[in-house]
Amino acid sequence: MSLLEAGGLALEIAQRSGNTWFGRASHLFILRHIDFRIDVGECVGIVGESGSGKTSLVRTLVRLLEPSQGKLIFDGRDITHLEQQELRPLRAQLQCVFQDSLSCFNPRHRIGRILTQPLLAHGRFEGATQSLEQAAILLDRVRLPRTYLDRYPHELSGGERQRVGIARALVLDPKLIVADEVLSGLDATTRTQICELLREIKMQTALVLVSHDLAAVQALCDRVYVMYKGEIAESGRTEKIFRMPLHSHTRSLLDAVPSPLVDSAWLLGDPMTQAK
Repeated sequence: MSLLEAGGLALEIAQRSGNTWFGRASHLFILRHIDFRIDVGECVGIVGESGSGKTSLVRTLVRLLEPSQGKLIFDGRDITHLEQQELRPLRAQLQCVFQDSLSCFNPRHRIGRILTQPLLAHGRFEGATQSLEQAAILLDRVRLPRTYLDRYPHELSGGERQRVGIARALVLDPKLIVADEVLSGLDATTRTQICELLREIKMQTALVLVSHDLAAVQALCDRVYVMYKGEIAESGRTEKIFRMPLHSHTRSLLDAVPSPLVDSAWLLGDPMTQAK
């Protein structure tokens, strides 16, 4: 069952530079001919080189940007051109975690307030005590001490702030979470911990993972979309795309990184393999 589906989606922006004072502004297409689907309980990856349109796509999918063409259906409802007032009740079901964890938070607010604001704004709890307890439960879930409720964002490491971002996305029990480059800039240990956290999350909600980390995409995602110059170059089951890529751009992406696969004989403890 499709949770989010896009058909013929396009995004364009007006270009004012280089136009005459009285001439009509030209338009630049950022996205073209996008067909996208994510089912209930599914994890879908979006990969591609920098500038391929990945972030523009996910911002359009969750209606932070309005499509220029096409149709966008979420949970059976057409949200393509809904006004912001109409979108507001749906925001609880469409949550995002972005790469820059520091700029996503109000630096003057403690973590407790950052996590409780969505609960109070959407009327989930009437009092601060109940909402703070729920925030503390979420910190437990993302493996952060409850004492962090009294800290400010700048007092946390990048990995810890990313966990808070994930907790904030989870606080309203959404149907879909979009994680946009949440693994970038993290050390290997923290990256592994965030991957494990995402693995747990995808068991409970649909997840869109945008990442340059192909190993993480391969490990976490059921299907993958490959972006190239604002279009979907290739899509399909993750194991098939990684094993038999059809598009030249997909092949170049896979060739550019070391294989994330580990030799099975090594895992089984073959002494001849380990000695090599």
